Amino acid sequence: MENKRNILICPLEWGLGHAARMIALATRLRELNYNVIIGAGEEHLALFRAEIPGIECIDFPGFKPGYSRYLPQYATLLLQTPVLFYTIISEHLRLRKIIRENKINIVISDNRFGLWNRKIKTVYVTHQLRIPFPKTFRIFEFAGILFHRAIIMKYTFCFIPDLPDNKINLSGRLSHGIKLPGNAMYIGILSRFTYMGSRSEDSPVSCRHNTVILSGPEPQRSILGQKLEGILKDKKPQTVFLGGRPDRDSAALQSDNIIFYNHMPGAAMKELISGSERIITRSGYTTIMELISLHRSALLIPTPGQTEQEYLASWHQEKGWFSGTLQKHLRDSLPEAEIKIVPAEEIISQSRSLLGEALKRISED
Repeated sequence: MENKRNILICPLEWGLGHAARMIALATRLRELNYNVIIGAGEEHLALFRAEIPGIECIDFPGFKPGYSRYLPQYATLLLQTPVLFYTIISEHLRLRKIIRENKINIVISDNRFGLWNRKIKTVYVTHQLRIPFPKTFRIFEFAGILFHRAIIMKYTFCFIPDLPDNKINLSGRLSHGIKLPGNAMYIGILSRFTYMGSRSEDSPVSCRHNTVILSGPEPQRSILGQKLEGILKDKKPQTVFLGGRPDRDSAALQSDNIIFYNHMPGAAMKELISGSERIITRSGYTTIMELISLHRSALLIPTPGQTEQEYLASWHQEKGWFSGTLQKHLRDSLPEAEIKIVPAEEIISQSRSLLGEALKRISED
């Protein structure tokens, strides 16, 4: 019998979104009879263990930046650049040992710069071929493109979780309107909910409800949570807050008209979101992919100073697929907006085909 090939998947540590979309990829690879191993920090590993019971895990954390209550995120990250480059070098060297000890055949890195290796196939996953700069520094954006391209070309393949269509896509200028590296291919959207069946009998909330999905770094996660709690505590229908903390107690807490969960299993979360009258969330790219996979829209509130989320919220609002507002504009009520019909079926259908083609390519000897 042919031995299973070992694939190591390593998501970026900048929030759970990178881990969540790798759940979709890991699930599909296991269906194709690969032995999938996850390399990440403890918070991400807790999510993988909960969503894919029995999956093999390795403690292999990456760069996890700190954030400021006062400085924009791009400024905070700039100050931590030396730490980032140290992490890139150290994780690249440690990867050699992990490959040797675990007989790894393929490495899939979600936006972790240092996980390439010349002896085996490596795959880099990103939806940002163009990293958006603040308007003041937009003149330097091309330098960022060249730097990122140099990183991408060290890998065997680059997977872009989006569609190639210039009109029907989710990332906009982040991965379109730019020449693709020679090793890059679009693989369609990635959503863990695609591989989860419906479990309506396990839905945690049986009454009418709205859903707030909190994500991203502190302190901005808590700041948004407090603002929304103040607005929604006396409003109907009931609001369920999802805290996005899989490493904490998942028991429900109730206050006023709000139910709060630190974490909710994927199948129950899918049911909760699908049954929501309204959804309020950050404009993270993985969150947008997951909502599209459920044929749902939402009010997007970008993390202040995070240029990628600010762009995605603005771009999807212009397309009419989502509504959006800034965190600083939140007062006593939430804005209303008319949402156009999102072409979810077309996006999902194309995604299945594109992902199948991409996984076939990396499996070829």
